Amino acid sequence: MPRFAANLTMMYTEVPFLERFAAAAADGFDAVEFLFPYEFDAQELAQRLRASGLTQALFNMPPGDWAAGERGMACLPGREAEFAAHLETALRYAQATGCLRLHAMAGLVPEGADRAGLRATYVANLRLAAARAAPLGITVLIEPLNARDVPGYFLGTQQQAHDVVAEVGAANLRVQMDFYHCQISEGDLTRRLERHFDGVGHIQIAGVPDRHEPDDGEINHPHLFQRLDDLGYAGFVGCEYRPRAGTSAGLGWLRRWREQQQRGSRT
Repeated sequence: MPRFAANLTMMYTEVPFLERFAAAAADGFDAVEFLFPYEFDAQELAQRLRASGLTQALFNMPPGDWAAGERGMACLPGREAEFAAHLETALRYAQATGCLRLHAMAGLVPEGADRAGLRATYVANLRLAAARAAPLGITVLIEPLNARDVPGYFLGTQQQAHDVVAEVGAANLRVQMDFYHCQISEGDLTRRLERHFDGVGHIQIAGVPDRHEPDDGEINHPHLFQRLDDLGYAGFVGCEYRPRAGTSAGLGWLRRWREQQQRGSRT
């Protein structure tokens, strides 16, 4: 059965952020992820994880000026020094929290930019990130995002992401496959998962089209969960969705899946 991580940026918003760790643990999650930890002290986050018995599955490197619309800088020429500095910050937080996966956001394509130059910058920055992270046992992730939610994002398809990974050539660089983004951008989720599985380092889920619970919308998540089991996926599945109403009240999908798996294990 897949192991699920609650995304504390989107879930449990009924309570302050630092209280969300305990709330997730109370609902039976054994891991959490979130977008960014940097407004909180790293040791405070580590203490919350320990107290709740949770694993930190993932977070993002600093993205630049998020409030102004920036979505990373890994592909942006001229910002290499900033990327390197943010990488060191992210690694410090990862070591404090025991997090073994960091997502390096690519960034938005500037108007009139040369895509070949953007790609060269992206590859060089990812090589740096992977080389710095490797001795720490940390995997760097890149994630294709759909153009409806994030117009202009540099990385848009699974194949594009896996081609970048191949070019970088680092064993600890992998792809973060979010079924929500992939369904909107490309569809054919089962075959894409099977085709690229060896290069996938993290999975995320949400209902399509509205990014609510995974029992809402057009994706057959139980089928995909079973395929993850069949393929031997050992990582976490990040629940990166916005609950329709209360977070705990909306976890019927998770309770049903666990009950189904328990019945299956007894037969």
